[in-house]
Amino acid sequence: MRRAALLLLLLSACARRPVPEPESPPGAAPTAQTSAPPPSAPADVTGKTSASQGPQPAAPPRPVTLVVGGDVTVGYHYEEYFDQQVAQGRSREEMFAYGFKEVKAVADSADLFLVNLECPFTDSLDKLPKNFNFRARPEFVNTLLAGGVDLVSLANNHMMDYGAQGLVDTLMTLEQAKIPYFGAGRTLAEARRPALLTLGGVRFAFLGYFFLGDRNIEPRAVYATETTPGVAGHHSDVDAMERMLREDILAAKAQADVVLPFFHWGVESTYNPLPYQLRLARAAIEAGAAGVLGSHPHVLQAMELHQGAPAIYSLGNFVFGGNWNPRDKRSALLKARFSPGGYLSSEIIPLRTDRYPEFPMQPIVVSGTEAEDVLKLLATSSAALPRMLPELEPYRPASPPP
Repeated sequence: MRRAALLLLLLSACARRPVPEPESPPGAAPTAQTSAPPPSAPADVTGKTSASQGPQPAAPPRPVTLVVGGDVTVGYHYEEYFDQQVAQGRSREEMFAYGFKEVKAVADSADLFLVNLECPFTDSLDKLPKNFNFRARPEFVNTLLAGGVDLVSLANNHMMDYGAQGLVDTLMTLEQAKIPYFGAGRTLAEARRPALLTLGGVRFAFLGYFFLGDRNIEPRAVYATETTPGVAGHHSDVDAMERMLREDILAAKAQADVVLPFFHWGVESTYNPLPYQLRLARAAIEAGAAGVLGSHPHVLQAMELHQGAPAIYSLGNFVFGGNWNPRDKRSALLKARFSPGGYLSSEIIPLRTDRYPEFPMQPIVVSGTEAEDVLKLLATSSAALPRMLPELEPYRPASPPP
């Protein structure tokens, strides 16, 4: 069985869209579109060197497109459904491709597909004492490969659900599959280290953090220390979190044109960001981030433009095995373009998280009234912000929200 799973993983890896290796090891729907103010002049980019022809002039940087999704859990109910379907005769290859099947065309249209991976890949049974524990067998990395996922954030409240062994198993599984990651590591220094990628001549740095403010019910063991594994972030101190954030962005700016922090934050099932989310997102942008990404509430939250950069507070559920039948099925993908000077433009692609019971845990792009409902939700939750993401303006509510 292990040999078959490894062979499947390798075959799937061969079929993936080519993505540059990390520069240093990491430890038909209605859409809305806008453009940011013109970016500054692109930075110089060094071209690749040909062994036979010597140094070649660098191709000019081009706009690079990222597609970003929210919470992905390919364990728990997802693993249960997978096993049920395989027992009924469906192939393992078909079921590994199942979760991302209806959104893969969108993912393949981008240079990079990024999600929050909210479950460790491990066979460990040693649970961390907490309210919910998620995990997936290591072979389920094939779900990410089949879905075209190129990069994952690990900075969330479930990455340490099976302790240090679960995290180390996850890092090794991702490294074997050649999927870069960020936001967790064997030490705090590794967890804070950015994933560095160059795409289209644009140098990107991705940072990840888990922070719930002073309402954090997760154990402190979730967080990495100087000597123990875990995720990047802070258990409760927003001042300490902001200092860490600013330090890391400053360091990443020395290595990259575009720095993007991905936060796991906020309150579950709420549509409006908390004051600390606004503070940290704006601090990140003011420190030089080209945008801020977010997840954790399992529903969509506000989206704003701050100093010409987007702050995406929550992208909601995506391929999420933590719930068979979510009450709120509205979700979205962010499709954003960047140059060496920063953010250029974006689209919001409305999704439905599933079509339970026929197609549980399989998101699908929606159109018409269903897509408009997603955009209206985002506009309503963003209406109190100084400037909502401009592509949401056509859906702004006629009267201010309560």
